[in-house]
Amino acid sequence: MKKNDEFVVAIEDMSEDGAGIGRVDGYIWFIKDTVIGDVVRAGVMKMKKTYGFARLIEVVEPSKDRVEPRCPVARQCGGCQLQMMDYEAQLRFKERKIYNNLKRIGGMENLRLPGEECGSEDEGAGTGERAGADGRKIVRMEPIMGMEEPWRYRNKAQFPFGVSKDGRVITGFYAGRTHSIIENEDCLLGVEENREILRIVREFMEEFGVKPYDEEGHRGLVRHCLIRKGFATGEIMVCLVVNGRKVPKEEVLVERLRQVDGMTSISLCVNMEKTNVILGDEVVNLWGPGYITDYIGGVKYQISPLSFYQVNPAQTVKLYGTALEYAGLTGEETVWDLYCGIGTISLFLAQKAKKVYGVEIVPQAIEDARRNAEINGIEHVEFFVGKAEEVLPREFEEKQIYADVIVVDPPRKGCDQVCLDTIVKMGPKRVVYVSCDSATLGRDVKYLGERGFEVERVRGCDMFGMGGHVETVIMMRNCNPNKNRGLKPQNIVKLCIE
Repeated sequence: MKKNDEFVVAIEDMSEDGAGIGRVDGYIWFIKDTVIGDVVRAGVMKMKKTYGFARLIEVVEPSKDRVEPRCPVARQCGGCQLQMMDYEAQLRFKERKIYNNLKRIGGMENLRLPGEECGSEDEGAGTGERAGADGRKIVRMEPIMGMEEPWRYRNKAQFPFGVSKDGRVITGFYAGRTHSIIENEDCLLGVEENREILRIVREFMEEFGVKPYDEEGHRGLVRHCLIRKGFATGEIMVCLVVNGRKVPKEEVLVERLRQVDGMTSISLCVNMEKTNVILGDEVVNLWGPGYITDYIGGVKYQISPLSFYQVNPAQTVKLYGTALEYAGLTGEETVWDLYCGIGTISLFLAQKAKKVYGVEIVPQAIEDARRNAEINGIEHVEFFVGKAEEVLPREFEEKQIYADVIVVDPPRKGCDQVCLDTIVKMGPKRVVYVSCDSATLGRDVKYLGERGFEVERVRGCDMFGMGGHVETVIMMRNCNPNKNRGLKPQNIVKLCIE
């Protein structure tokens, strides 16, 4: 086959990013906007030795799980890779994605799906007491935590600004793998206030000749509009990301934005670098306190423009509640929370822990974390600025600070090996791992599993309905914490099996 040739194929599976997978004479095709069970006509885009990429031309026979996307620009935008799939089918896809990565990468041959039938080697599976064929206890995944309403759930959105072919100021989202803006002021995953705010900003720019940023020429002023809303409080933040330190007639813009119900904070984020990184490091406050507040459960948080804060508040309560449950705290434990951000999980854990230590590399986030602890009157937490793989060994080796429980919530790349080695040396009773990428989770699970830790509980949480990502929480038990503590990692080998 060559470029633009057409073929018909049945979609048998889906890739990590939500593209359909079909096979023709053993050759694998990846086709976006398709669903398992579809039979489609596709056109060749690019071919490699053993696989290729094709575009969807026509759905010949729709899958039973195919639905009509609600958003009129769903295919062009690409932000919702799964919007054409029934939501219950999305949950099954994400559950299996976690399962496959933990089994294939993490070596968890003892893992079973929630409804998976047991084989003959799994006698007693589901009880947590009987071993599988490889000598390890069967671990059955707990059912994924889905959303009651998978629309209008995002409390944060970042909209790029640009110019249309006919010269109009436009905003929306980048098409997949490009920086071409698909015009859309009302994303159905975002809050309804986004539409009004974007209209105000766009009309202001047109009225006063304020130019959108041009990436190629490094000209123009307005790069993005960051909007955040506290779902529990109703407070709204607008932060314009600009190629400068001032916006012409900004007092007019502030006055217009203040009319939006719930508006609490208006600011500029300075980013004058020639980069595709959205946010800069400097924030100029125009009106309001410079932050909004929100609650996760009973814990109150201050959120600044640069703060990391989970985008789905309803599911965050479920995610953190599961992490707290898995931690098994009685009020007597010392807990380390690594990659703690603004202290969201740390303060959640502090409700039931004797002492919590949080570590985060971003200084502004630690300032927010300390402020959040003060707001909530939580005194038994302590936060450190630095890399987890540097702070943890230092505090352990120099000050002999141990941990009963360690909680990690790393970025997509997973945990640093030095960090994992220190976890092993500290020998906590339990490790709770909150992951936004089950592939790197699988890698780290295998590493810890070879050093005396055994997975006991696994559960997915859908934080990103209509998208391909999924969060996972696992609990690993230290098979012999007293024997492990203080030993070098290479001397701790598969104590669980022993």
